Amino acid sequence: MVIVMAPDATSDDIDAIVELVASSGGEAYVTRGVSRTIIGLVGDVERFQDLGLAAKPGVADVLRISAPYKLVSRENHDSRSVVSVRGVPIGGDNVTVIAGPCAVETPEQTLAAARMALAAGASLLRGGAYKPRTSPYAFQGLGEAGLKILAEVREETGMPIVTEVVDVADVELVASYADMLQIGTRNMQNFALLQAVGAAGKPVLLKRGMSATIEEWLMAAEYIAQQGNLDIVLCERGIRTFEKATRNTLDISAVPVAQNLSHLPVIVDPSHSGGKRSLVLPLSRAAVAVGADGVIVDVHPHPETALCDGPQALVEEDLAELRDLAETLAALTGRTLTPASGHELAGI
Repeated sequence: MVIVMAPDATSDDIDAIVELVASSGGEAYVTRGVSRTIIGLVGDVERFQDLGLAAKPGVADVLRISAPYKLVSRENHDSRSVVSVRGVPIGGDNVTVIAGPCAVETPEQTLAAARMALAAGASLLRGGAYKPRTSPYAFQGLGEAGLKILAEVREETGMPIVTEVVDVADVELVASYADMLQIGTRNMQNFALLQAVGAAGKPVLLKRGMSATIEEWLMAAEYIAQQGNLDIVLCERGIRTFEKATRNTLDISAVPVAQNLSHLPVIVDPSHSGGKRSLVLPLSRAAVAVGADGVIVDVHPHPETALCDGPQALVEEDLAELRDLAETLAALTGRTLTPASGHELAGI
């Protein structure tokens, strides 16, 4: 932390800051310039924040120069992390596609969507058994019955599954089925849930809150990491702005910003940000081109009858294009599309 003193700050003002910092267990290093004085602080930043330094006489500004999110920050990591989900890598030199139905509806629909996901170049299957919805009257998911369907489809195709958990009480149950636990945008700051999934021992996909800053997003990841779990993948899924032409506004700049601030992999959800099928492929191109570690997209065999988010789901005719853009742009950015295993390919 750095304190910038005002040009008219007195020696007594400076001495008072030094003594206050020392009394809190820290050290203060004074640098006197031509027009003003800078005081560098070393110690417990959280304790310094409780001292009310900005309100002290002679203080012009207080700047924090170390990240408040210690475990997920790049400050102490020379290279960015790769998260493995049952053998499927996310991060590093890989572009990983995650695809599947927004909601699990039936065994037939989920298996058909899984085969579509494979055709689109996906190596992980997404599907919601629990669906937090804005309206209490909307389809809320099948619960454990949906988890069982996902497990059966995994047995059939070999695809590891990513599914959302919405309640602390359900973490143990969902973790017994899922290969990766997803925290949705509405629960990004459900701190009890973040701690519970962090302690569950499974990789976590953390979506950015629709109104969250990037720092708040990374602080949410820190809650998970504090439980000893650094297998976290960040997901930019669009934020709420004044614009109504899209469901949300995809903050494409969040990808390189988060990658510069954190060692965690960062993927993009073009389905929930765009909200329309016609926007998913263009936004996917932007995501891979900007350096995202992957994309997570909705696919559905019959989106016109989907119980959740049908308008944004890709259909059969989109799958080859998604695979092609992922492979091509991955190669152009010096990476490769994460391949499906032989078992998975056998399920097509």
